[in-house]
Amino acid sequence: MKNPLLIVRALSLIPFPRASFSSFAIKNVTKSNFESSLADLRGHVRDSDFVAIDLEMTGVTSAPWREMFEFDRFDVRYLKVKDSADKFAVVQFGVCPFRWDAVKKSFVAHPHNFYVFPRQEVGGDDTSYEFLCQTSSIDFLAKYQFDFNVCIKEGISYLSRAHEDEARLQLHSTHEDALTESQCAAKETKDVPLVRMADILFVERMRNKISTWHDDLLQIRNGGSGRTSQDSTDSVNQFQTIFFKMRPAIKLNGYTSRQQRLIKSVVEKSFKDLAYIRVNDGSCFQQMIVYTDSGRDLELLMKEVKGNLLKEAEMKIGAAIGFRHVIDLLSSEQKLIVGHNCFLDIAHVCRKFVGPLPSKLEEYVMLAHKNFPYIIDTKILLNANNILQLKMKKSSTSLAKAFAIMCPHIASGVGSSGLASSVAVEVQVDDMISSNWNSGAKHEAGYDAFMTGCIFAQACNHLGVDFTSDSTLMNEEKLKNYINLLYLSWSSGDIVDIKTGATATESSAFNSFKTSQKIIFPNIVVIWGFSSKLKAREIKDIICKVFGLTSVTSIYHLDKTAVFVQFNQPELVSEFLELISQIEKKKNDAIYVLHPLSELLEGGSTRSACYEVYKEICASPISKVLFADQAEAVNINLNTKLLKSKAQENGSFVNLESPIDTKTAETKQQIKSSPPGSNDPRGEMLDIVSC
Repeated sequence: MKNPLLIVRALSLIPFPRASFSSFAIKNVTKSNFESSLADLRGHVRDSDFVAIDLEMTGVTSAPWREMFEFDRFDVRYLKVKDSADKFAVVQFGVCPFRWDAVKKSFVAHPHNFYVFPRQEVGGDDTSYEFLCQTSSIDFLAKYQFDFNVCIKEGISYLSRAHEDEARLQLHSTHEDALTESQCAAKETKDVPLVRMADILFVERMRNKISTWHDDLLQIRNGGSGRTSQDSTDSVNQFQTIFFKMRPAIKLNGYTSRQQRLIKSVVEKSFKDLAYIRVNDGSCFQQMIVYTDSGRDLELLMKEVKGNLLKEAEMKIGAAIGFRHVIDLLSSEQKLIVGHNCFLDIAHVCRKFVGPLPSKLEEYVMLAHKNFPYIIDTKILLNANNILQLKMKKSSTSLAKAFAIMCPHIASGVGSSGLASSVAVEVQVDDMISSNWNSGAKHEAGYDAFMTGCIFAQACNHLGVDFTSDSTLMNEEKLKNYINLLYLSWSSGDIVDIKTGATATESSAFNSFKTSQKIIFPNIVVIWGFSSKLKAREIKDIICKVFGLTSVTSIYHLDKTAVFVQFNQPELVSEFLELISQIEKKKNDAIYVLHPLSELLEGGSTRSACYEVYKEICASPISKVLFADQAEAVNINLNTKLLKSKAQENGSFVNLESPIDTKTAETKQQIKSSPPGSNDPRGEMLDIVSC
């Protein structure tokens, strides 16, 4: 007969069934079973050929204008990803190691679903534990039965490496200060201000009480007999005599924090051979007064107490590392990390568990590559390889769609038997092994990580990767052209190499449904704060009345308060900005009231600037809903920016200090127009001049 405890344990891992066939097994991990699960995961990761990951977050964009636009340059796209990683929380983290079983000729997957919550376990910067929630993302999670109660109550907390270093530095600095203070305490003790009669009476009573106890100790030490205090107002429980490290001591119970400070002041000022200390008794900190028989003994006691407090604080910091142990494991083992459209996921991992993200893309890729030297994006793999493109039949490469096409035997839950062209995958969770399951747990991080890994395994199989080879997948010739390439923006096909920092724009048959638009960044201005009644075509008509019918090649809404305008010549940018400035200064003159651009400036809130100002606004941690409010909050000095822009050579507005701007003025962008009849102003793209 099977062990009933193992059966109960296995059943506890299975979610409620959603179909007639067996449910998918997954290891759900919370703080209650984290330590044991981490120990198991270490072995699975070490033995794995690759590890698939997936994250669930509380949101993606902190404002509508922070979404990815076709007019966004590589550096601006990164700033928008950085803003997302800075502001939103990771609430679920899926980790699924895959190991090739040479005997069974199949992969064994170990899906783990970690609930994560940024609970503050040690002191530090409180703002580090604040995060935003995007209603659409929260609604999405709720739709797929995400358990918010488990996340908040049982989610595993964590410390990033930067926060850990900061906490340890602060701890050791405080410890050194405390040692120095204890050595000089007798000379520099300051009285706590006595501003109330109750404080004065309390201090006097405590001085008398401690003095009586102290005198009794001295009499006993000198061979006499001690006296018993007759002060009936003191409870025995409040003023309890004990021994601490073989020294007589008073254990203080039931006093308020202010009363404790007053007692400490009395001891340090009036009794040179007594020490007021604080120790951890296991459940809380205990205050006590300890007798020492010499100055050297006092010094040793204080050093020992403070050393113990230091060790306890270090242990607390170590315990607070929490889920970051998983990230450290993935980083140290240097396994191939597999994600699906995972640039944002990796940014979150670096931000939450390593430290603050740098402001420049080339610095970020160095940070990411240092911690995860081998990453592969299955979305790029499916789009870029001709064999896999044929397999996908030009279908969507979303995770669910790719899983259904690449892994039909797994998605249907019928196993791998009879499918010679497919590689088999078994799932093992603790003592339970399964090759048939219900695939109804989509958008749960652990299951999505499993789907991602299955897609990669099938893709490798179609490419002819030899799983029996002793060579690692990172060195596989058929995969080397795809490792470390991630989509910075899938919608535009922008790709960044995490190893080198090189950037490119993908030319793919899968993007053929999008129209091509030539984006020339030095030719772009951003205008905001105009009247809400003005639409893109009307703004174009106003500008073309001044600069010519073909002066504007395209115009695009960021939101209802702002637009991008691309001119056909870079010189027109400086001319436009200068003319706007002149009209603003003389807007009450009759000649300017009749000027065509006065309609654009109606209301007195219209502002305009070059592309570099737009980048600077995107770099701000502020996130207002409307771009016009954002620009005002960032407090851009447009006149200063205009002068700086005009000073650049040949009227170019490209940031010469940004080495990541490898997308040249002639780069083709993939423009996705809104469907017919759409009321979304961001979808209003006007191609005035054929490009």
